[in-house]
Amino acid sequence: IVFVDFDGTITDVDTFDALVRDAVGDEIWDAIDAEFMAGHGTLRDVLVLQASHITKSEAEAVAFVEENAKVDPAFASFVQAARAHAVEVRVVSSGIGPIIRTTLGRAGIEVPVLANEVDFAPAGWAIAFIDDSVNGHDKAAAVRRARAAGYVTVFVGDGASDFAAAHEAERCFAKAGRALETYCATHG
Repeated sequence: IVFVDFDGTITDVDTFDALVRDAVGDEIWDAIDAEFMAGHGTLRDVLVLQASHITKSEAEAVAFVEENAKVDPAFASFVQAARAHAVEVRVVSSGIGPIIRTTLGRAGIEVPVLANEVDFAPAGWAIAFIDDSVNGHDKAAAVRRARAAGYVTVFVGDGASDFAAAHEAERCFAKAGRALETYCATHG
């Protein structure tokens, strides 16, 4: 099974970050991010705070993502090639499941998506997390379950929420120039 992160891996930008920046502006987003990078709070805490500032409806959010992010044009052919070789592909994300599924569907890509759900409340979104992990989604747990079931596992990602899953997979691929590449190089 190939597990693939969505934001910044399948897409050219982190779509959730783009939605938050659009809602609060760069200065506030940078301040929230700086607090997180300084070790003040978990990714889950940051996601809750950031989501509470987004007031777009689901349709508005999907339209915004479609306008501001691009799905890697090679991803659809990658999924087809994997299937031709009896390899499953699953998207694992700390992002927003409905937006991910719609974005992939519009690109003609149908794969299982393991991600958070959300209440698109007009006063600010409320995330319904897929699990209780500090990252808002324990991607490593999905990889561990697949390995325990006898699958060979591969993980593809780009960011900090991918570090634990990279450790669990038998093979890892990291987007060049991103946090996961640096982490993998540093940690062997």
